Amino acid sequence: MSAWVLQQAIFAALSGDAALTALVGNRIFDGVPETAALPYLVLGEASETAAADNAISHTLALHIWSRAGGTREVKQIAAAARSCLDGAALSLADHALIDLRFASADYSRQSDGKTFRAVLRFTAFTEPL
Repeated sequence: MSAWVLQQAIFAALSGDAALTALVGNRIFDGVPETAALPYLVLGEASETAAADNAISHTLALHIWSRAGGTREVKQIAAAARSCLDGAALSLADHALIDLRFASADYSRQSDGKTFRAVLRFTAFTEPL
């Protein structure tokens, strides 16, 4: 259950970050509504594995989508999300967050030639309280 608890804390942190919401508004999603306007950020795939001493290792991705005519907007949004989460001390229900770190970012133009995507990956370690 620590994956869900971590996701809730990450969603709350991103949704409450003024720099990020200045760029995407309230368009931070777990599931994207069909009518969602761009740009937006989506909580993407995640995994968890056992680590030492009851800790759990998590990997998670954030996907950012834009049609602003280049990679500038997705890179600005990515920088705000990274700043919000990298090293953040988030409170988790029934778990302790040991560490949350930025791991990598990929930026790409989609096949339509108009849409740009950034994928940010983070690693985290949690343990039950």
